[in-house]
Amino acid sequence: MLVKRQRYQKTAGLSGSRRLPYSRLVGCAMLLAVISACTGAERTANRASAAGADAKAQPAAANALKQTDLRHSLAPFDTANGVQVASLQGSVPSATGGMRGLATPTGPGTVTLVAPERARQALISAREARQKKDWAALDAQLPDASADLLLGAYAEYWKLYQTLQDKSQPTPEGQIRAFIQRHHGTYIGDRLQGDWLVAATRAGNYSLAASLGPLLNTDATEKCSLLHAMHMTGQPVSASQAVDAFKPVQACWVMLDQLAKSRVVGWDDIEPQLRAIVETNKTGVARRMAAILFTPAELSQYSAMMKNPKGWLSGRGAPATPAETEITAIALSRLAYGDQRDANAAYVESQWANRLPKRHMEWVWSQFGLIAALNLDPNAARWYRRSGTQPLTDYSHAWQVRSELRQPSIDWARVAGAIQRMSERQASEPVWVYWAARADAARGDQATANKRYASIAGELDFYGQLATEELGNTLTLPPMPEPVTAAEISQARKNPGLRRAVALFHLGWRPEAVPEWVFAVRGLDDRQLRAAAELAREEHIYDRVVNTSLLTRNEVDFSQRFIAPFEGKVAEKAHEINLDPAWVYGLIRQESRFITDARSHVGASGLMQLMPATARWVAKKIGMTDFHPSSVNDFDTNTILGTNYLGMVLGNLDGNEVLATAGYNAGPGRSVSWRSTLSAPVEGAIFAETIPFTETRLYVKNVMSNTIYYSMMFTGKSQSLKQRLGTVNPAPGRQVSLP
Repeated sequence: MLVKRQRYQKTAGLSGSRRLPYSRLVGCAMLLAVISACTGAERTANRASAAGADAKAQPAAANALKQTDLRHSLAPFDTANGVQVASLQGSVPSATGGMRGLATPTGPGTVTLVAPERARQALISAREARQKKDWAALDAQLPDASADLLLGAYAEYWKLYQTLQDKSQPTPEGQIRAFIQRHHGTYIGDRLQGDWLVAATRAGNYSLAASLGPLLNTDATEKCSLLHAMHMTGQPVSASQAVDAFKPVQACWVMLDQLAKSRVVGWDDIEPQLRAIVETNKTGVARRMAAILFTPAELSQYSAMMKNPKGWLSGRGAPATPAETEITAIALSRLAYGDQRDANAAYVESQWANRLPKRHMEWVWSQFGLIAALNLDPNAARWYRRSGTQPLTDYSHAWQVRSELRQPSIDWARVAGAIQRMSERQASEPVWVYWAARADAARGDQATANKRYASIAGELDFYGQLATEELGNTLTLPPMPEPVTAAEISQARKNPGLRRAVALFHLGWRPEAVPEWVFAVRGLDDRQLRAAAELAREEHIYDRVVNTSLLTRNEVDFSQRFIAPFEGKVAEKAHEINLDPAWVYGLIRQESRFITDARSHVGASGLMQLMPATARWVAKKIGMTDFHPSSVNDFDTNTILGTNYLGMVLGNLDGNEVLATAGYNAGPGRSVSWRSTLSAPVEGAIFAETIPFTETRLYVKNVMSNTIYYSMMFTGKSQSLKQRLGTVNPAPGRQVSLP
């Protein structure tokens, strides 16, 4: 397929970030002092108990502001002009009576207070001091920063968090309790409570730690710390609770160590965890788990085995103990790695097939199947078939299905069998419901297949779309719900958590802004969520538009979920080089959620997430002589470079959007390599589902699903995902000239 290459031409009007400058945040005037009794404290009435913190059950009233002793509550924060509005019941203090600066009446009982520039600047300086770990400088900013009524609490939080980490100083319990009480029901109050819980558990103050839970919002460290504290204070903790909470972070390791010593968790709980980690090849994490499972002498054998599995196996007889059996099985599984897989499989068959119990030997063969499948080796299905019918990990069963789907002639009975052996939770995911239905239909049971298809056809995603088409139905957009009203959006602006989040976004503080926003939308109903999404749209915070609208259950607003911002400029860039704007929008939605200054963990930047080297290469190719790395987040620069690169990838991969989408994410060379392993043509859906990189696999499915919806929105016509995915044909490997 030939794709026009766009020569560089700057488009006026959309260059640069949409982030509001600081001067607009603080406005043109200053509040020099605030009522002392209210300084730094925005208090809320969100007193939902942790035990009843069902996000969908909490009423909207839980976000109402609690009146302070002076009956002062913050009203909407205007981020464009940098003003705070305070509702005052009673008289407005005069400039000589305690409130200095501008005080402009805006209606009955309200007055507009201009946000204190000195306070906001102090907050910014406090954050810079925290990043530099200059705690004295942070302390110096606290008095002024606390006068920022909207965000000042963050400076105090940073200080208190630091004191919790400083083991050389006593914990200021009184200050921490007072802060949590003042900010009860808010993100930052809940976060400090979690930080304190973790610190108390780490210090061995288990009674205090147990009293601080449960929390409204928790991560693995907090969950494991609380379980540890509960156990140490005599409260019941089960093995399943521990396993479910476990993530490979320090607090969870400490918790698991303690529960193992107390015999709450045992061999039958830890062995499956060790095997699950081993099969993901996270050797460091696996050794840490092995240290819980094995004695010191057994752990020494495990370590020696991991350094040289085949050498360790040499000369050994049948294992005599459970630990020896486990280490031997892992050693044999490690022989699946590398380019000697076939020879090693023959060695396992000839030397060890009769030395291990059947279930262990079947697990070993499943590992040969897994590693082969991850390498797109056509022998993967053959080895998986030797694993018998025992349940494996969900991860392994998923790859067992994928290995069968890549066969020239699919054995649908084996596809169905592998899905049946998954956990109930995984088997109910749309991806596996769809492939189970395909297996039913292929074996002649269309009635059961249709029931499965119907159960997921309402899902607005890749497999929901495919299931709808399998039922013979046409893909359509859901009906547009009744628009949210100006009053509802105004109410969203009064939500204290959303106001804080908006202010944080406009400061560019996404690490603080995103969790603040996520916490604020907990418990909102569909209309409140859509109003919050509209607030985000008005503030040009496009990722929150999409992610917030996705939380609705009954009111589905595609104008939010599939927002198409930037006034048609993206479509214009796509049309200039003969790319489908729907595909480009579908890709950007997945890449950056329309955040112009988005930056990935690997360094990709901007709307279309360009790597620095790729951006330079494309700029040179299209003659962008004024390109500079610092301009990669500029709207025009990023979309010109991104669409040109996408067009080059598409042209290099025969115009196949599935291959090109995968190539844009993982590199076009990988698409060529993955395609070269095919032994026969496969459906585009099968190629997408069997991509070995999890990130790229999900990316391709999401982009292609997004594209269908954008295409229907842009054209007003129904589209077919199945037709768009098409077929991917085998092709030999080759060198790719694109970065």
